[in-house]
Amino acid sequence: MIPVAFDYLRPSTVEDAIAALNDAGDEGKLLAGGMSLLPVLRLRLAAPTVLIDLNGMPQLRGVRDGGNALVIGAMTTHDEVANAALVKEHAPLLAQAARTVGDPQVRHRGTLGGSLAHADPGADLPTVALALDATYVVAGPNGRREVTAKDFAVDLFTTALEPNEVLVEVRVPKLGGWGAHYEKFHRTAQAWSMAAVAATVQRSNGTIGSARVALTNMGPTPVRATALEEALAGCAADADAIGAACAVADQGASPMDDLSASADYRRHLVRVLAARAVRAAAGV
Repeated sequence: MIPVAFDYLRPSTVEDAIAALNDAGDEGKLLAGGMSLLPVLRLRLAAPTVLIDLNGMPQLRGVRDGGNALVIGAMTTHDEVANAALVKEHAPLLAQAARTVGDPQVRHRGTLGGSLAHADPGADLPTVALALDATYVVAGPNGRREVTAKDFAVDLFTTALEPNEVLVEVRVPKLGGWGAHYEKFHRTAQAWSMAAVAATVQRSNGTIGSARVALTNMGPTPVRATALEEALAGCAADADAIGAACAVADQGASPMDDLSASADYRRHLVRVLAARAVRAAAGV
């Protein structure tokens, strides 16, 4: 199918992109990597009259050291995130998950900001951002503001972004000395996750001192596994104890039935994946 006709704009500054969004109103759409948008346009599930391409802004790309956090431009590709030395050192969970996204073509074109703003519950990186307590910086007509990962995803394919705002960067706190692992299950290579678990763990004297865990495709938005985090705090860092704690991994989740799996199967699956992810992150 051929998309409907649209005007194409390629601004060179964030301010110009915001102005273009303001002028376009409900008819404008931002283009980042295009890995989600282009198929939607082709199928005519969306028909914007104005397409605003963000690829003319190199200032939105790259990873830099921001002191206590990494600052990652929204237009940084998945491949760049996966291979950035700073990300591997200070946010290995994010580097691991980025390597699992799609195939090489998708990883070289798709962007971190595009994935986060699209807010697909089966996407990997929004879940990782939630587990890492990332902060999103968005720009609009009234300047810039910060939104926590917890508050950014509002509902299925819906975020806290206003229609005239642009996600410009992501700030990921450094977690020195924490182990990390992303465990996902999908039927075929490069498919969306049926379910997945992002885990990062801090060990202390043979126990788990603290853990951050989030779940993919276990609700309309990424789910923070707070019951599991509480169960893991002070838990012995051995396989049996971790496995027992992960019996509560699905608490607070609201998985859906679909053609890939039932909600009950997803609950079972995420408990198994959580045990694998936490054990790997704890080095067990």
